[in-house]
Amino acid sequence: MDKNVLIQYVEMKEEIKDLRRRIHENERELAKLENMIVTDSVTRGKRGKKPLGTVKITGRPTAAIALKHNLLKNRNKKLEILETELLELTNQAEEYIETIPKSELRIMFRFYFLDGMSYLKVAKQMNYMFPKREIKYTDENVKKRIQRYFENVPQCPDEKC
Repeated sequence: MDKNVLIQYVEMKEEIKDLRRRIHENERELAKLENMIVTDSVTRGKRGKKPLGTVKITGRPTAAIALKHNLLKNRNKKLEILETELLELTNQAEEYIETIPKSELRIMFRFYFLDGMSYLKVAKQMNYMFPKREIKYTDENVKKRIQRYFENVPQCPDEKC
């Protein structure tokens, strides 16, 4: 197992967030379409060059509604699949983080990768957790520690990892 699991985890969380946004947008559009009534006026025919009159036709845009329902259904299926994959990746990411020997680094990794905090937020949270520490955590400090960990830890050469 290597850092790619963590990267995939973060990327998939963002993909799910984007998909949820799109689903919400679809639901709003669908609600508008279902409440919409379309009106058109057409001529009834002609006698010579003169029209026989016009008729007003009203209805709902059923074709557009059906397309939106279909799109929404497909996106919801995709969301379920991605959420299942995310659960698997979460387990893998947590297992990877548990292999880190230093407790301090494990906490940083959880905040940064699992909780999606920025380096600055991680630093603030670490300072809150360890108030008696002489050298305070900074965003740059947290970033460097995470980078150094990946540089110094050999990546697993086996396919099993």
